[in-house]
Amino acid sequence: MAALGVLTLELHMLESRSLKDKRHWVTGLKARLRNRHNVAIAEIDFQDVWKRGLVAAVTVSNSRAHCEQVLEAVERSAADFLGPILVDTVYEYF
Repeated sequence: MAALGVLTLELHMLESRSLKDKRHWVTGLKARLRNRHNVAIAEIDFQDVWKRGLVAAVTVSNSRAHCEQVLEAVERSAADFLGPILVDTVYEYF
């Protein structure tokens, strides 16, 4: 049976002064994670809020252990790219 893993990343951009500033971070994060880890990724909430973002990365595999490995690598990459902008992460498996 297939395993599905979802990693939700909460961003808080104190320096952002516009949606354009926010888009810079969110677009860069999405491109980096998609290219490096081959995950599906989307901004799922706070699209009209300048200083907050909620991004989800999703992977599907034949085992939960592999999903966990992929999503942990995604979190490390996101933390390296965002630094203190990344304020919370949540893992879910189905």
